Amino acid sequence: MKLTNTVARTAAITAIAAGAVAMAAAPASANSYDNWGAIAISIDTGATAYAIDYGSAGAAESAAVGSCGQYDCQAVVNFANGCGAVAQAPNGAWGWAYAADRAGAEASAIGATPGAGARIITWACTTGHL
Repeated sequence: MKLTNTVARTAAITAIAAGAVAMAAAPASANSYDNWGAIAISIDTGATAYAIDYGSAGAAESAAVGSCGQYDCQAVVNFANGCGAVAQAPNGAWGWAYAADRAGAEASAIGATPGAGARIITWACTTGHL
């Protein structure tokens, strides 16, 4: 979906790049199964939703987008056997990330958000996270 806000577009690009780095460093699962989760956001309204403990990334993303309830909701982060978080700065910029635990996901999401004073908007953890 098209992001209409320049600040939001910059934040999305920055956060996607940061998320790609975070995904490359994801820990291996100690379980023989994966519990997937995802977080979706609406850039225009600020609505967020999450879904956890799905059998695939795609299923978790679809569930999160479906729960978001806004026309422009899009999945921005997914995670297996871990946690995801979404942050927003007062300037309207968004950031998101995932990690093995809630604290790591939140710290990474705040770090991925352009602008000062970012705060966590939502977070979620699957079964099987640290």
